[in-house]
Amino acid sequence: MTFVILTAGIDLSVGSIVAVSGIVAVLTATSGLPSPVAVVAGVLVGAAAGVVNGLLIAYLSLAAFIVTLGTMTFLRGLGYTMTDGQPVVSNVLNFRDLGNGYIAGIPVPVVIMVVVYLVAWFTLERTRYGKHVYAVGGNAEAARLAGINVRRVTTSVYAIAGACAGLAGVIFAARVVSAQPTAGTSYELDAIAAVVLGGTSLMGGRGRLVGTLVGSVILGVLSTGLILMNVQFFTQLLIKGVVIILAVAIDSLKRHPLRLRRPSAAGAATATTQRS
Repeated sequence: MTFVILTAGIDLSVGSIVAVSGIVAVLTATSGLPSPVAVVAGVLVGAAAGVVNGLLIAYLSLAAFIVTLGTMTFLRGLGYTMTDGQPVVSNVLNFRDLGNGYIAGIPVPVVIMVVVYLVAWFTLERTRYGKHVYAVGGNAEAARLAGINVRRVTTSVYAIAGACAGLAGVIFAARVVSAQPTAGTSYELDAIAAVVLGGTSLMGGRGRLVGTLVGSVILGVLSTGLILMNVQFFTQLLIKGVVIILAVAIDSLKRHPLRLRRPSAAGAATATTQRS
């Protein structure tokens, strides 16, 4: 999501991609194919959904909000259709260790998260492509005039977001050992909130993955704390909504600070003359 928002875009479909990717991975595994094939299938489905989003936004100049809202609804319906609205449970899921295993005492999902984060950080901070992402978010027209293929960059960031959501869907399915058509519900809001809390501007061109990691931790601690305090689910949604609005407001104030200016003596004299 950080890649997308850095280009001044938005992706509301990642939660639905989580569901569909997990379903595809479980159905592939239960059909008798090896676990690597099932995992790759889930990730590729997510990447394909992201590419569709990117192509519609970059080449047809459609609004990112509307496109991803449409794909969110379509993919959620597709998930229900593929499973007849029921969970697909497999007690012998061949890639279940991806969600429940350990490497040197560290949970596999944590290891995957660290690897993905480091690759993404290196891509944004140390490669030409990362500079292009920032350039497109800062000023797309200036980036185009500088020779950057804006459409290609825009499509690629949605593909990256889709692939990461697909991987998350596979891990989720592995953890619960089943395909859930309701998986990933409202995950897009959590992802956007984490990115914004981390200091990435919704206007694009400014932000860091380190901030996103911090924002994710803050959001996770907040959610865990509310659960431990036995706060009701709908009240948690209210609190998260307020946190998101505050984060956006702070970002806006940093870009356009409110200043109370006192009129100068010359200005005051001119105003008095005009009124007279």
